[in-house]
Amino acid sequence: MIKQRITKGAILEVTVNERYYYAQILHCKNYVFFDYVSNERLYNFEILQDKLPLFFIGVYDDIITSGEWLKVGKLPIRKEFEIVPNQYIQHTGEKIEFEIYNPNTGVIVAATREQCIDLECCAVWDKKHVEERLDDYYNGKLNKWVEDMKIK
Repeated sequence: MIKQRITKGAILEVTVNERYYYAQILHCKNYVFFDYVSNERLYNFEILQDKLPLFFIGVYDDIITSGEWLKVGKLPIRKEFEIVPNQYIQHTGEKIEFEIYNPNTGVIVAATREQCIDLECCAVWDKKHVEERLDDYYNGKLNKWVEDMKIK
């Protein structure tokens, strides 16, 4: 595997089951995965400028630095991706409690369950789990990892 640096704006190619998915490295260790899949490798990354975000998540650094997902290009970060959506944190125990995490600032504030419903769970994702999530999405299947993190 090749060694790579985590470079803001870099486009990552994720290959799963002979299909190609793309993500962009944002700031503060955040990534946007585009709602785009192809059976052929993409060479003109400008097409991603019009694609909607599928999800924003954090991933383990070594996925990129080890070259498991290749940096294949670079684009300016779109204005709407400069502010990453908030995420929720759920604490379980005797009493279930919720917090909202702002990945742009690192600030965490108390929240209600209702405030967290449509937010992504705050987590750092592993390569296998992201790849399964992408594959499941485009195969119309519920994803085990997303379902496990749904608000209870």
